[in-house]
Amino acid sequence: MNSIWVVVGVLALATAFGLWFRRVNGRVRDSGAMVPMAGPDDPPAAIQSSSPQTLALAEALTGRLGERATIVQFSSAFCQPCRATRRIVEEACVIIPGVSHVEIDAEENLELVRALDIRRTPTVLFLDRTGAVRKQASGQPRKADVIAALGEILPGGTPDFEI
Repeated sequence: MNSIWVVVGVLALATAFGLWFRRVNGRVRDSGAMVPMAGPDDPPAAIQSSSPQTLALAEALTGRLGERATIVQFSSAFCQPCRATRRIVEEACVIIPGVSHVEIDAEENLELVRALDIRRTPTVLFLDRTGAVRKQASGQPRKADVIAALGEILPGGTPDFEI
């Protein structure tokens, strides 16, 4: 009789974990760090006041920031959700002008992954035009969520269109 309770308990825990994981996987949320990156015209004091994480990301994105926003995707070679996320993000970049997509291989950039505390692939960072990380998603986000996140961080929002 005790083994039945163990099985019921394990099933309840597995169900709770599955529901939680389904709820948070790919959800776009606000980022904790919103420090803008130092630009090429910024004085050295601004660069020194940036966090090490911001400096590491700024170095990786030198010359690749979008005019209005940038989406940075951390991927790995054998990650199936990474390929789907790449397609979703590229479609959003086509729909919304001035947004660029930068894909970074997590395996080849372990120092940057550690500096930014990236724990899984795909992880998507949404940067505003100054290079500040404003939002992020771990897991495969939905296209509507990507467009909504861009609408929140873009100056003037996103243009009207059909998804």
